[in-house]
Amino acid sequence: MKKSVIPLIFIAALIGCNKSPSQNAEQPSGAPAQKITVAYTLQPQSTLVHVAVAKGYFVEEGLDAQLLMHTYGKAALQSLTESKADFATVAETPIMFSVLKGEKIFVIANIEASSMNNAIVARKSAGIAVLGDLKGKRIGFTSGTTADFFLDSLLTTSGLTRKDIQPVALKPEEMLDAIVAKKVDAVCTWNYPLILIKQQLGADGVIFYDREIYTETFNIAARQDYVQNNPETVKRFLRALIKAENFVAKNPDEAQTIMSVATKIDKSLIHEVWNAFNYHVVQDQTLLITLEDETRWAMKNKLTDQTDMPDYLSFIHLDSLRAIKPEAVMMKR
Repeated sequence: MKKSVIPLIFIAALIGCNKSPSQNAEQPSGAPAQKITVAYTLQPQSTLVHVAVAKGYFVEEGLDAQLLMHTYGKAALQSLTESKADFATVAETPIMFSVLKGEKIFVIANIEASSMNNAIVARKSAGIAVLGDLKGKRIGFTSGTTADFFLDSLLTTSGLTRKDIQPVALKPEEMLDAIVAKKVDAVCTWNYPLILIKQQLGADGVIFYDREIYTETFNIAARQDYVQNNPETVKRFLRALIKAENFVAKNPDEAQTIMSVATKIDKSLIHEVWNAFNYHVVQDQTLLITLEDETRWAMKNKLTDQTDMPDYLSFIHLDSLRAIKPEAVMMKR
């Protein structure tokens, strides 16, 4: 059995939800920078934030970024809704559940999109060779996340439903140990855990992707009152991310090094998953379509008490990005 690049339990212990020192206390001019708190993740989807920190783009925009690292976006969003952070990086599924709970948030930009980040990885020794073999099997997933939605979507392609399996709720950092210890037969998750589990299982592992059924978006969320009260800060924050976008496009190898240093994850793992992601600061129809699709799924499966589709356009803030990069806004009202 192959040794994983870095154990998930180590990642969890290393990151937790610790607050790191501020990026810089002063602008280059010597004037005090405006403090912001950013809840972000060690996941590859948060690359633009990591690069903006490492290259000093927040400082250039007059921002003193206090950093809260999390293992996944749902936890980062919780920091935001609990007023522990001003900005958070998070996929659209936790955003959808947040809106359904009545929380007043805005999505101010999408910073990543991928149709190859979510998958199910299973043990062949559990009798799983094709998707249909998942029937009756114990499958780990993380509730309220993209993996939750993707699991049902992938099961549907084989004529299965959640009732046909034994779902097991797990945190991302628990999945490797659970599948190796044979507490579950498969897990539905994302990178980096996805590839680490595949590596650990070796020849006993089989992985199921489907790039046609789902495109994940990773986004910047903020509380609505914060955006309304701090319009210039929001624009500065987005400018820093656009600088990071340009850097990543021109310097992918250095960007991978930055991610490795920042997250303590081996660069070979980062390189292996790199091409699964599309790093652009945009607002387009993909987010809106996916939010509505996932809401119908949540309502159908009684995951929410809401019965009416929210007006998601009222939770998507376009003005700040349009003001600094109008061509990046491709969403129709």
